[in-house]
Amino acid sequence: MIKPKLIISDEDYDRLHAMIEKQDYVPSHDLLIDELERAKIVPKAKLPNNVVRMNSTVTFTMLSSQKTFALKLVYPHETTESGTLSVLTPVGSALIGLSQGQEIEWPLDNNRKTIVHIDSIS
Repeated sequence: MIKPKLIISDEDYDRLHAMIEKQDYVPSHDLLIDELERAKIVPKAKLPNNVVRMNSTVTFTMLSSQKTFALKLVYPHETTESGTLSVLTPVGSALIGLSQGQEIEWPLDNNRKTIVHIDSIS
């Protein structure tokens, strides 16, 4: 499956890179770095409303299980609230920069994969 195009605001891009640089390395950083490096960076004011950004609530469906989730994409230190998803989780880093209606293949455990479909963004 070809990875979908991503759009990220310059503000989110800069803050995410700064966060990664401040933290001790963990393997989940690689997933987020890969997503950031292939994203188109635009000024925050030009980011379309239908694109997943930091602190947006994303409703998405994992097609393998047909389970739908509505979670707020946050920085790791903000995951203390229920209903939040860290950008450093595999699904969190997969969501950043996607647009409503897009799908991405994402790894699960034990060499399994799923397709994540973006239903809506608010």
